Amino acid sequence: MIAILKKEIDVFFSTPIGYLVIAVFLLVNGLFLWVFNGDFNILNAGFADLNNFFFLAPWFFVFIIPAMTMRSFSDEIRLGTIEILKTSPISSWEIILGKYLGSLLLILIALIPTVSYVYTVIQLAATPSDIDFASIIGSYIGLMFLAGGFTAIGLLASVLSSNQIVSFIIGVTLSFAMYYGFQALGDLDVFPGLSLENWGMSARYRSMGRGVIDTRDVLYFLSVAFVFLYLTKLKFEQK
Repeated sequence: MIAILKKEIDVFFSTPIGYLVIAVFLLVNGLFLWVFNGDFNILNAGFADLNNFFFLAPWFFVFIIPAMTMRSFSDEIRLGTIEILKTSPISSWEIILGKYLGSLLLILIALIPTVSYVYTVIQLAATPSDIDFASIIGSYIGLMFLAGGFTAIGLLASVLSSNQIVSFIIGVTLSFAMYYGFQALGDLDVFPGLSLENWGMSARYRSMGRGVIDTRDVLYFLSVAFVFLYLTKLKFEQK
C-alpha cells in the first residue's frame, strides 16, 4: 500500500499538471479573498474572519479534487496496467487505499499554504481575542473530512472510465450532488417531513464549522468515504 501511495505522489509531481492544479487552487482562492473587489474580499468585509474562505473552498474542491484523481485508475485502464495491479501480490483494498491516501495527501498539501490566511487575519484583527479560533479549527477539520469524501468519489469516477475527461465530469457531477444536491432538495421541500439537508455534505461541513466536532458528523464523512471506496473496489475487481 505504501508503494502505491508513493507512486501516486511521484506520478502527480512528475508532470506540470500536478503543480498546476495546486497553483490554480491557491491562486483562485487568493484572488477572490484578497484581490477581487467583491463580496468575498476579506479586506472589504469590515471584520477579520475566514468565513469567506471556508465558504469558497468546498466549491473549489468540487472541481479540483476530481482533476487530481481522474487519472488514478483511468490511466491504468487505458494503458492496460490495471491487469498487472490486479495480479500483484497485494489485495484490492491495499491498492485502493494506497491511491486514496496518496491523493488525499496531495490535497492536504495544497491546504497547508492557506494557513497563512489565519496569520493575516490575526494581524488585521484589533485584538487576537476577536478571532474565533474554534470556528477556524473546526472548519479546517471539516475541510479535511470533506476532501476525504470527495477523494473517494473521485476514485470511483476514475475507475468507471478509461477517459480522464469523462472521469473528471463524473467526479464533478457526483461531488456536486453529494455536497449541494440534498440541500437543494431540502430547500425545494420535495419530500416534506424528511430532513434531506442532513443527508448531504454541506450541512455536516457547516456543522463542523461552528467549532463543535460532533461524532455524528465524523461518522457521516467516514461512512461516505467507505461507501464510495467500496463501490470503487467492486468496480475495480470487475475490470
